[in-house]
Amino acid sequence: MRIYKVYNNNLVLAKGEGEEIIVMGRGLGFQKKSGDEIDTSLVEKTFVMQDSSTTHELMRVYIDLSPVEIEVVLDIIKHSQEVIETNFDTAFYITLADHLHYTLQRSRENTIVQNPLSWEIRKFFSKKYQLGRDSLKIVFEKLGVILPDDEVSPIALHFINAQKDSGLVKQSYQISKIVTDILGIVRLSYRNVF
Repeated sequence: MRIYKVYNNNLVLAKGEGEEIIVMGRGLGFQKKSGDEIDTSLVEKTFVMQDSSTTHELMRVYIDLSPVEIEVVLDIIKHSQEVIETNFDTAFYITLADHLHYTLQRSRENTIVQNPLSWEIRKFFSKKYQLGRDSLKIVFEKLGVILPDDEVSPIALHFINAQKDSGLVKQSYQISKIVTDILGIVRLSYRNVF
């Protein structure tokens, strides 16, 4: 497989067997140029270009990321795949990377975004919530940035959404929605009484 275009140190466009492929891996594009052979030992993920809008979105997000941010995303995904024993689709790579990029930007600006479903996520999706915690730890280890605990739930939501087709996740989502609705009713009732 040969490099067709280098986007950054970790992301290249390649041509192999008549199709264009986005190839991702640490240092894959470092000091490389069009026509160079890809070192397959560095390849962490490949995306076959089937849908131009998804491909465009993937390229837009990953070109905006610094090489170390890409490493962080890949580490988070690798860790998560080991913990929940699943593979993620291209959309997950896009949404998680985009979220991480803007989370780091908000952190530099000292902007905190709270998630109103934090309690429900922690309660009903404890494994995904732990992956959110693990993600913050990976960010700290790689970047030295301490992200607020308020970021655990939004990151956990990415893992929940990535597995949304599973029956358990659908059922858990319904339960979470019911509990949230009940809590809203209780809050309204007590406000009216007091």
